[in-house]
Amino acid sequence: MRQHNGEIKGGAKYTRANTPCELVYQELATDRSNASKREYEIKHMDKSDKLLLIKSASTTSC
Repeated sequence: MRQHNGEIKGGAKYTRANTPCELVYQELATDRSNASKREYEIKHMDKSDKLLLIKSASTTSC
């Protein structure tokens, strides 16, 4: 997140330009390939589905 918010070098140009970013959801993946596939799935979800995903994660976190 520090990289995305421009605190340290790197990060995507979009997020560096549109700070601050906040992590609202994350999943564990077995490898980068599976993580990329899941990211693709999430990016193509409807906004309402994404909001449900975020809400379900916030109720199950420690």
